[in-house]
Amino acid sequence: MPTISNQPVPAIILAGGRSSRMGSNKALLPLGGVPMLRHIIDRLSPQVTSVSLNAPPGWAGDFGLPLVADRVAGEAGPIAGIAAGLHHALRQDCGATHILTVPSDSPFFPADLVSRLHAAVSDERDIVIAVSGGQDHPVFGLWPLALSEEMEFFLQTDERRRLRDFFRRHVTREVDFPFLETPAGPIDPFFNVNTPDDFARAQEILEHFHA
Repeated sequence: MPTISNQPVPAIILAGGRSSRMGSNKALLPLGGVPMLRHIIDRLSPQVTSVSLNAPPGWAGDFGLPLVADRVAGEAGPIAGIAAGLHHALRQDCGATHILTVPSDSPFFPADLVSRLHAAVSDERDIVIAVSGGQDHPVFGLWPLALSEEMEFFLQTDERRRLRDFFRRHVTREVDFPFLETPAGPIDPFFNVNTPDDFARAQEILEHFHA
């Protein structure tokens, strides 16, 4: 079972969004004939000790992952999924200090994502997030179990529930990932699919993509 610095790294895929700009569930889009979520799972699994899924009930059962539901009503955004993942990891008592989060709409993230993020951890309360091209990607991050209660309180009391508002209150380290050079041109490894045009671009990238 893969570990980093002898610490288990459980992961949770955040798939609770509405996919409003796409018009259908992004996680189920057939990227290269395979649901996009399957690409995420296959890319993530070798890097971590376990994978769970934060998603609404009713469609995720076919992927064989533990379903971790939001602990607040309504659609509270990615911070609700991260908070649910932290709570789930604490209940599992697996010895982890952090959980990894990735979204369900970015199928080309680096194969060394976890090792590079974890190398930046110097304290069990550090948040570590990915950066590329000068843009931070907080949904690609390591989140400390030690901040679980603080995140729950923030989720319950902050009106905006913005992820960036939370991590700016804590020690947050950034790891910069380079763009990938491919025959299709430079690719942001954290390219995400939000619109039909993005999905068409993802299909094009997949034809040239190499881990």
